[in-house]
Amino acid sequence: MADFLVRHFIKDYDSTQKTEVRTAYGVLASVVGIVCNVFLFFVKFLVGFFMNSISVTADAFNNLSDAASSVISFVGVKMAGKPADQEHPFGHGRIEYIAALIVSFLVLEVGFSFLKDSISKIRTPEELNFQTVSVVILLLSIGVKLWLGVFNRRLGRRIDSKVMMAVFTDSMGDVITTSATVLSLVFYGATGINIDGIVGAGVALVVMWAGVGIARDTLEPLIGEAIDPETCREIKDFVESYSGIKGTHDLIVHNYGPNRSMASIHAEVPNDADIEEAHELIDRIERDAAKKLNLFLVIHMDPVEVRNEEVVALKEEVQRLLKEIDPGCSIHDFRMVKGKEQINLIFDMIVPFGYGEEKKKEIQQRLLEKLRLLDERYHCVITMEHDYMAK
Repeated sequence: MADFLVRHFIKDYDSTQKTEVRTAYGVLASVVGIVCNVFLFFVKFLVGFFMNSISVTADAFNNLSDAASSVISFVGVKMAGKPADQEHPFGHGRIEYIAALIVSFLVLEVGFSFLKDSISKIRTPEELNFQTVSVVILLLSIGVKLWLGVFNRRLGRRIDSKVMMAVFTDSMGDVITTSATVLSLVFYGATGINIDGIVGAGVALVVMWAGVGIARDTLEPLIGEAIDPETCREIKDFVESYSGIKGTHDLIVHNYGPNRSMASIHAEVPNDADIEEAHELIDRIERDAAKKLNLFLVIHMDPVEVRNEEVVALKEEVQRLLKEIDPGCSIHDFRMVKGKEQINLIFDMIVPFGYGEEKKKEIQQRLLEKLRLLDERYHCVITMEHDYMAK
């Protein structure tokens, strides 16, 4: 069904890197979500009204909030698809994250409201009107929400949409809460014991937890999250695949919305390379990254020693000694300045986040002690920095 809808309502649906195609996916998911959730709201509201069930009614209004969320997602996706302008040179893609954040607040508000109603029902329970047809209708609702969740997950994975994945999470929460509601009704029909208020409170807590999860997932890219390891490897492997590039480091990626990222990276080139040829290579890699990775890439060129065997061997020895001290650390931009009484080893060292100044000084001191066993003239000039890739 999902493939049928995509093929019939999205032109050029395989080109998910295009902004207009991605927007079409978002619009389709939002419209389908609105239709399904409005339908479920009316069905559950009528069932809850005639059965006098707070858990069913809570579930109904949860679906209504989901419909409102789909409307917000629709507006957010459309606005996020606007092209870049003078005030927003990197486009409007982050509006999609803001829309998802608003959705999370709506979900939280619905959950909190019905938690209060459920507590009231626990204190003063009311008699339920059990009917088999009502249970059947709720089971149908579970099927619809399950399909809707899977539908959003499939589309969300195709275009890497946090909004759609949030809708998937919310839909799975609805499946759980409606299943719990059905369980309470069946339990009442079998035993005559009313646990509607307790189940309603559970439903409300699950809804609120889903809202917290959506907010957490959408706040991360807004605040600035670490680079995904797979994305990091893809970019580094792409740059290092060019002849003339000896290595890369210091990759930083800034997210301006799905499929809207800019990055900077340091590319190592031989220090005896022709400067104009090296610059032309860097320009070519940047242009190719824009076409093949859909990435605005800025490359800083770092000259490195590749022919001086003494420097190359010493760099490898420093790396080996550092791994013995702390496997989580690494070095780059290694240079050696020789004097008669002192030999300066100049390099950058990447250390994990969370290392305090004392820990950093300890690593430097232990490394220097090991190096001076090789030559007492060695002196380290180290710049400490962090890696921006998620672990």
